[in-house]
Amino acid sequence: MQDDFEIEAVSRSDQGKGASRRLRREGLVPGIIYGGGRDPEMFATKHNVLLQHLDQEAFYSHILTVKMDGRVQKVVLKDLQRHPAKPFVTHVDLLRVAATDRIKMQVPLHFLGEDVAPGVKAGGQVSHTMNDVAVLCEAKDLPEYIEVNMETMELGDILHLSDLQLPEGVVLEAFSHGDVEEHDAPVVSIQVPRGGEAAEDEGEEEGETTEE
Repeated sequence: MQDDFEIEAVSRSDQGKGASRRLRREGLVPGIIYGGGRDPEMFATKHNVLLQHLDQEAFYSHILTVKMDGRVQKVVLKDLQRHPAKPFVTHVDLLRVAATDRIKMQVPLHFLGEDVAPGVKAGGQVSHTMNDVAVLCEAKDLPEYIEVNMETMELGDILHLSDLQLPEGVVLEAFSHGDVEEHDAPVVSIQVPRGGEAAEDEGEEEGETTEE
């Protein structure tokens, strides 16, 4: 797994839709870097290289390195705009971060043990309510992903946000609003298949009729 992502960028001063269209025709993606108590900087980067980065899940929840005009900046991906009908990235927003900056990021969930969960082996259906969660942490503590252990889940079991094991220094953004119970949303559940209970009841009734 890649430990670091580098974005080679060139600064730009031209603005407007016309300038952005010219960049895209040249195979470049326009973007902006902001935050960190400094003025925003406009840049452009190669579209094909950016797409390669975007194919890796870790890119979305990772501290990135931007090299531009002989300078190096640490950033995180904050926004990505894509063409509505074509496989093109049209704009990218990056936020400058320092190691101790407290940031909010979406982090993917990795579900472990789903195939061995007793509830799945019993014929239950897994329902993922969330595939990622918003976390608050210092940039240096940003996790690449959060594991969700499903190994012991039975039929009818539900794992909630409060069941997640978080790395040290990381908290869920949902719980920063106050009452944990009020914001303790379900993450994943193992449900009895539709008709499962009915089929079982029907079988019992038929068995009773036969015995009579």
